[in-house]
Amino acid sequence: MNLRAENEEEFVLNLTSMSDIVFLMLIFFMLATTYVDPEHALGVELPHASSASTAPPEELVINVLEDGTFVVSGEILTREALQQALAQRGHAAPETAVTIRGHRLAHHEAIVTVMDACGLAGLHNLSVGTTREDRG
Repeated sequence: MNLRAENEEEFVLNLTSMSDIVFLMLIFFMLATTYVDPEHALGVELPHASSASTAPPEELVINVLEDGTFVVSGEILTREALQQALAQRGHAAPETAVTIRGHRLAHHEAIVTVMDACGLAGLHNLSVGTTREDRG
């Protein structure tokens, strides 16, 4: 005994349009995502200068936090470890550009410590990171 009507069609769920929407959302979120630069994720508030410029692509960036902590490539270093890392870099590539990004409230002594360590390591292409001052 057959209970189904012979002209009744079987239900088919078409997921083509739903998969299109999912892929479009995936592409949108991938493009909308911002990627964080580890050097700029530290929250170092730079002092303002009217002649501020962007840093060249291949350089060594040394961050000096407000409490005088040294951060290189996302790694916190002691004074001795900083001197050792700079000595290695100076030996391997003495022409390396070094940007010192000191927090505007950091003690001047911490910045001078970094500059002195760079000089001892043979790294003489130094610059100080600042932000452009808004005039207006």
